[in-house]
Amino acid sequence: MENLKLNTKNLLAISERIAVPQYNRDTIKTGIVHIGIGGFHRAHEAFYTDQLLQDDNIKDWGICGVALLDFDTKIYNTLKEQDGLYTLIVKELDGTHTKRVIGAITECLFAPENPTKVIEKMASPDVKIITLTITEGGYNYNEATKKFDFSNPLIIHDLEHPNTPKTVFGYLTQALKLRQERSLKGITIQSCDNIQGNGHMTQNMLLSYVSKAAPSLTDWINENVSFPNAMVDRITPVTAAEDIANLKETSGIEDAWPVVCEPFKQWVIEDQFIAGRPAWENVGAQFVEDVVPYEKMKLSLLNAGHSVLGILGALMGYNTIDEAVNDQELKIFLKNYMDVEVTPTLGDLKGVDLDAYKQSLLERFGNINIKDQIDRICSETSAKYPIFILPTIQSQLENKGSIKLAAFVTAAWAIYSLGTNENGDTLNIKDALKLELNDKAKEVKQNPTAFLEFESVFGSLKQNPAFTEAFVNAYSRITSKGIEDNLKLINSSY
Repeated sequence: MENLKLNTKNLLAISERIAVPQYNRDTIKTGIVHIGIGGFHRAHEAFYTDQLLQDDNIKDWGICGVALLDFDTKIYNTLKEQDGLYTLIVKELDGTHTKRVIGAITECLFAPENPTKVIEKMASPDVKIITLTITEGGYNYNEATKKFDFSNPLIIHDLEHPNTPKTVFGYLTQALKLRQERSLKGITIQSCDNIQGNGHMTQNMLLSYVSKAAPSLTDWINENVSFPNAMVDRITPVTAAEDIANLKETSGIEDAWPVVCEPFKQWVIEDQFIAGRPAWENVGAQFVEDVVPYEKMKLSLLNAGHSVLGILGALMGYNTIDEAVNDQELKIFLKNYMDVEVTPTLGDLKGVDLDAYKQSLLERFGNINIKDQIDRICSETSAKYPIFILPTIQSQLENKGSIKLAAFVTAAWAIYSLGTNENGDTLNIKDALKLELNDKAKEVKQNPTAFLEFESVFGSLKQNPAFTEAFVNAYSRITSKGIEDNLKLINSSY
């Protein structure tokens, strides 16, 4: 079988091997600019949009993918060489792979190379929606102050050099200024990140930045820009070398960066689009009046569950999430955490079978074909913890509920931050606060609550006697007996 490079020229030949777009990509107008063209966007929003574009009558919703950071050079170059095309590989529960070429990304731009071009694209009259996957840390929110962090050096740069921005807020502000000056219609800015109230967060952080960068723009934004909240879900592990090799071996397709994901997908969106939107509901998305119950459930159970498995699993020497959850003691611990500490915080979820949802999470985590790397799940925990785990702790403390399991995970994270697992192996820690977390973790021997001093991560937990006592006890037990023995002991008490 002849190998074929993935690009427009070879698409017809590739169509004889796997599914490809059935629409003429040359006739599609760009209606969406997406910032952050990583794996999740390509497995989620771009997939939904590709499915929609199969309808010959839909021509206005092509995606321009923007690589925002210098770090994104590789993905930009890959997509540029492949004409925006990539293969989505769905790893089914039975071990089979469903493959298809996604064509919804019809343009790619590299922001560091040409900031003006990106700003102009966002200000284009054809563009009705700007979507974001910039990670939890990308919103520049300080958990301690509950405000925008103006001390960030990149934000300082953007305020001083507005025409050559480095952050999403700098780009959005310049683009919205152009739209105002040109008397263009409004636009929707939609977050696709794992943050509760992600639309509200985007709106509040942008308006905070604008208050200093372009105060006269504030009223225009309030009248002409909408920020719908949304809940997004699809487990999308990092693409491994063997995924690339397997695609080439089984299908003869040379794709430098395919995307792998699980079969499950979910997208729940508030229907607040000021300038029109794609009919994503026709391809499986759900539009609702209030997304809060759905997102709280997902962030507190799925995303927090991932972090629980990642932190504890890393210390136990596991490499992938399926390995961790298939450890029976760890699975029982996670189930107890979800049942005892998270579920009481969720309130009334109309139309949701919560027990079935939690069981489905354990099954999804256990998909042995996904091989989601634990170091990916643990990356940037300092940005994830305040969103996925802290709200559960705060709610339980307020209502005098159990926080013992969450405190155990927090203590395990402090030990994880020392940099080695229980087998003595070095951990691959990826976190913007890696060095600071390591320093505080080392201080714990002299000052048991030193790790909790990051107010931007832990809020006021250090001032709460119930939590600090549980944290200190858990830390002591883990360092003396290890994770596994403690899991058995904890599980036996439920």
